[in-house]
Amino acid sequence: MTDIVQKTKDGVIVYDTAILNQISESAFTAAGWDTAMEIGGALRSGGRGNTLMVSDGSNEFVLRHYLRGGLPGRVVRDIYFWTGENETRSFAEFTLLARLQKLGLPVPIPVAARYLRRGPIYRADLLTLRIPDIQSLADRILVRPGDSAFWRGVGTTLHRFHAHGVDHADLNAYNVQIDANDAVVLLDFDRGQIRDTGIWRQRNLARLHRSLQKVKRLDKRIHFSKAEWNELLEGYFSESRSA
Repeated sequence: MTDIVQKTKDGVIVYDTAILNQISESAFTAAGWDTAMEIGGALRSGGRGNTLMVSDGSNEFVLRHYLRGGLPGRVVRDIYFWTGENETRSFAEFTLLARLQKLGLPVPIPVAARYLRRGPIYRADLLTLRIPDIQSLADRILVRPGDSAFWRGVGTTLHRFHAHGVDHADLNAYNVQIDANDAVVLLDFDRGQIRDTGIWRQRNLARLHRSLQKVKRLDKRIHFSKAEWNELLEGYFSESRSA
């Protein structure tokens, strides 16, 4: 990865020249691409409507505009307080994804990040290379059940992240993605970080468990039960024991 920092009128862009030989602010808008479509999915897995799949005719990318969730998002939807360039949501996630890529972990390849600053506030965007033929874990288990090997594989992959100290701030049934071969990819590392071993691991797993229970309540056709969760934990802890 060769990162180039490019200043703009109101902010800064960082991008990987191995993927894009040039970039402009239009790359962070739908109009700047040959095609652009909102990413959706079953069971509300399309997020908050802030994510687009875009293409230049040769490659496909995922463009995400950072939005606040919960109660703060109703007041200041896409505004964050400035605490430094490296602390911006987009630059922090770009840097973390690049680090996770070097560790060989299954995450999207970061392509470009931008922030627009106005005094004490900023807005941010992130561009990643699209991973073909993936769907959220929620969508995958709506379509068909996962066998023992599938759920253990999910647990094994989660342990790989935890073994490297990767704390995913919002591990849920939508950010856990499954490819065509049932391999696991993790998305959305906003506010993610690398930490020393701690109780955050259990909190990650508990967050995912609650999310899976929630999607099951949303649609009874979801193939998830206590037995599947136990298989996931078996994959997680068997990997831990063998490490």
